[in-house]
Amino acid sequence: MSTLFGKLPWVARLLAGFIFALFGLNGFLQFLPMPPPQGQAAQFLGGLAAAGYFYPLLALTELVAGVLLLAGRFVPLALLLLAPVIVNVVGFHLSIAPAGLPLAFLVLALELYLAWAYRDSFAPVLRARAIPVSTEVVEPIKRGAVA
Repeated sequence: MSTLFGKLPWVARLLAGFIFALFGLNGFLQFLPMPPPQGQAAQFLGGLAAAGYFYPLLALTELVAGVLLLAGRFVPLALLLLAPVIVNVVGFHLSIAPAGLPLAFLVLALELYLAWAYRDSFAPVLRARAIPVSTEVVEPIKRGAVA
């Protein structure tokens, strides 16, 4: 049983990586047929398209983060890159296009689980009072002195 739970972060990371690499690549190559959006979804997505930069940036972010997850490299960074994407995907499907909610909730669950699995990497970011490293502390360390 412990072997199954030990592999769960690996499975979640690969699944999330596959999903985001696939959709990121699709943003450039458009090999997945998508039905044309209707109503508010069409207005919202049309506004994003009018910006010109948004869809290429989104596709690149998804592709890079997906590849990092698949490779198991810089996983916390990939999760940070994907967090605002996932928040917007869930918000879009909750408010405008509920048909996509199952996949939105899946990627949200994967993101939350992986953030928990890699929680030690995020602990410094969640400190209420972060202290910057001053040059007075860094210089003795560079010279080999122990503080």
